[in-house]
Amino acid sequence: MVFEHTSVMPNQVHAYQNLKPGDICVDCTLGGCGHAMATLKAIGSDGLLIGIDQDMDAIANARNVLHPFQDNVRLYHNNFSDLPDILKDAGINGVNSILLDLGFSLNQLTQSKRGFSFKKDEPLDMRMDVRNSLTAHQVVNTYSEKQLIDIFFTYGEERFSRRMAKAIIEKRACTPIATSLELAGVLENAMPARAKAKQKIHPATRVFQALRIVVNRELERLETFIQAVPSMLVKGGRISIISFHSLEDRIVKQRLRAFENGCTCPRQFPQCICGFVKQMESVTRKPVTADSDEIKANPMARSAKLRVAQRI
Repeated sequence: MVFEHTSVMPNQVHAYQNLKPGDICVDCTLGGCGHAMATLKAIGSDGLLIGIDQDMDAIANARNVLHPFQDNVRLYHNNFSDLPDILKDAGINGVNSILLDLGFSLNQLTQSKRGFSFKKDEPLDMRMDVRNSLTAHQVVNTYSEKQLIDIFFTYGEERFSRRMAKAIIEKRACTPIATSLELAGVLENAMPARAKAKQKIHPATRVFQALRIVVNRELERLETFIQAVPSMLVKGGRISIISFHSLEDRIVKQRLRAFENGCTCPRQFPQCICGFVKQMESVTRKPVTADSDEIKANPMARSAKLRVAQRI
């Protein structure tokens, strides 16, 4: 299988990583290995790249693509939130760079056969790691109407969450919703015609996002991961995170900001008494985004936001 994926903002990411020969780096979401290849070239023969991906297809692709650098690469079929344990088991006390790309790959959309896309008729799975038990099929066909409303509204920010949840309940009462196209059809029919005509994205877009987030526990794992970031970086080490929707970016922005300015004392206090210790500082005060040329060549880059912070 040819693994399809184009890395987002490769030049910007490489510049902000500030890599040097001999560095120890982590790519938490290998994908198509575009960022990993650039990292390996920068850190040279004395460097080490720890490559992680929860999708076995990505790991298999990495073994092939990164084979010329095999002496400088360690691959792990894990979720990025497992990084503290991976570093501990490897006897590594701190790394120079951590990269986390929260997007899903083109390969997952076009070749995984797990129902990530509403443009293809595939089983409702949506697991990035097929070892996990929960699937989108279970969520859609067994969760209560209230649970579905909450999921669609909270994780998809879908304003028609009630109508869509009700439509799913009515459809599955007759027969289970088994595929991505079946679900997309139910969602499209549930959206009012006037809203559908004004909306630029497919009516199923936000619900599919919400289901993927819940099935893969994406926000929960992101929270867990970020809390451990300072302890995993050496002094001067950098964390680079690419997010693709507002829920992810909000978590990244708030958590990184808390490491930099998390004092809870009232402003009128002459000095801090809450015990806050600054651990990180922002390298990018505002999120870095792709330029128009990249967006034209890779539309998936349109919503990408890169934030970088440094251990102090």
